[in-house]
Amino acid sequence: INIHIVYDSGDEGPVPQEDRALTQGVLKTLASKLDDLSTCNELIGKHGAALQRSLTELEELRGSTDSTDKLKAVNERATLFRITSNAMINACRDFLDVAETHSRRWQKALQYEREQRHHLEETIEQLAKQHNSLERAWRENPSTYTGVERTQEGDASDENEDAEFFDAMEDSPAFITVTDSADTNHTQLRRTRRSRIPDKPNYSLNLWSIMKNCIGKELSKIPMPVNFNEPLSMLQRLTEDLEYSELLDRAARCDSSLEQMCLVAAFSVSSYSTTVHRTAKPFNPLLGETYELDRLEEYGYRSISEQVSHHPPAAAHHVASERGWTLWQEITIDSKFRGKYISIMPLGYIHLQFHSSGNHYVWSKVTSTVHNIIVGKLWIDQSGDIEIVNYVTKDTCHLKFSPYSYFSREVPRKVTGVVEDREGTAHYILSGTWDDKMESAKIVDSSQGCGGSEGKQKTVYQTRPPKLLWKKYPLPDNAENMHFFSSLALTLNEPEEGVAPTDSRLRPDQRLMEAGLWDEANAQKQRLEERQRLERKKREAQASQALEEGQDIEGYQPLWFEKRTDDATGESTYVYRGGYWEAKERQDWSQCPEIF
Repeated sequence: INIHIVYDSGDEGPVPQEDRALTQGVLKTLASKLDDLSTCNELIGKHGAALQRSLTELEELRGSTDSTDKLKAVNERATLFRITSNAMINACRDFLDVAETHSRRWQKALQYEREQRHHLEETIEQLAKQHNSLERAWRENPSTYTGVERTQEGDASDENEDAEFFDAMEDSPAFITVTDSADTNHTQLRRTRRSRIPDKPNYSLNLWSIMKNCIGKELSKIPMPVNFNEPLSMLQRLTEDLEYSELLDRAARCDSSLEQMCLVAAFSVSSYSTTVHRTAKPFNPLLGETYELDRLEEYGYRSISEQVSHHPPAAAHHVASERGWTLWQEITIDSKFRGKYISIMPLGYIHLQFHSSGNHYVWSKVTSTVHNIIVGKLWIDQSGDIEIVNYVTKDTCHLKFSPYSYFSREVPRKVTGVVEDREGTAHYILSGTWDDKMESAKIVDSSQGCGGSEGKQKTVYQTRPPKLLWKKYPLPDNAENMHFFSSLALTLNEPEEGVAPTDSRLRPDQRLMEAGLWDEANAQKQRLEERQRLERKKREAQASQALEEGQDIEGYQPLWFEKRTDDATGESTYVYRGGYWEAKERQDWSQCPEIF
């Protein structure tokens, strides 16, 4: 927490140098807030007058054909007016917050902390001196100290020279050496992955900070800076679905397809568990961008994804596991801005096939909603239905994600489901929440009850005690300062040797943003997006030339995926054509486009 302190001129004694700097910092902050307020004031006047004019023009029109355009103009002006008014309210509140930190209480607290630190430094110095003299005395005459034996090889403190110790540094080495007690000459290599990324800078983020630089532009054409992003791409976010891959490992070992369905359902819910605090948007990948995740050693799977389309944004993903399953998906993101909130609708299917039984499961994702876009604290909700179908046995599972309601007595983020066989007989009831856990209860009896809504009959199930299918892992320490990333998410953007030159880890704006260098990241983002626009224009020009010359037009072709009709759904979808891991083995990336 940054505490700004302002001292009264009547305070006792001279003002120390660092306190004077703090005071000046507060004054500077207040001045910038005042500047924001005066800009708001000016724009409220300007937008208010424009809104007034539009309303007068509408009054005059009344029923003419021109009224639709005028109504659109009024709507846009009203939106700008509302955003600016909200910004005015926020700026006033910020001004008040900063002004209220002017208090002697903080001065006293700071003085106390200084004294405590000084006292602690003195104590540590004293201890260090004592430790030093004790050590020296012991080395000179060890026999006078009972209970401490000097080894023949050397001092007790030197007895394990072979062992290597590493501090938990931010850039810890990729490999650590572990000394084997049975054979000191034998060393074993173990991969350690990072558990920290730099803390997110404490910038004040709101829509107003973008809007005030974009007055006069169409609302839909405002470029969004990295300030609203998290340092992961959509391809990496898609790969996060594998956080609880052990559910699929367990499912692969199931003899019963209905029990297997329960675990697949829990897996489909688990992919939302890390989103509860993740209100920032992932980077929209560049066309041809890829992302690999090789966890063969730790979890038995390898994952590769590629951005196969830019308008609309679409990604294809393929995962092969040595533990008995293959997963593939193509996801297109459709989003709608609805004033107070944004709805994000992932379109497309997720496929999962188990090797031993051949069971082939298909499902799709629910709608994510980010609330309080213009004013207030952002929060996220998941709502809608997921229908999972096993195309081999025709078993189904219907999951319902209940939308959050202020008036509901239900548990927030609730998910319920029923697993049925091909005849429609229910076998399991699933229940839980998408941010914590899922349980399954085996049905032993069912009966028709009354009292359902709209005259429908209710089915009452009698079940055995519920069993835990899935429980969310706790977030890492300090997660609130690291974009609320899970342990897996923290490792996704970790630099790795040998990946394709198109890999998200190598994307410069995302790398700078992770390091907290947001201005530099924004400059790189602009450069990359401009380069992508030029590439697109070049392709369009080539296509129109081919058309004029009567040649066939071949649209953009991804490198590692190709379009095929899926046997199960009959839908045309991008599937993995193979070759990525072989190219990595050879380190032959000559086919890869230069996108960064």
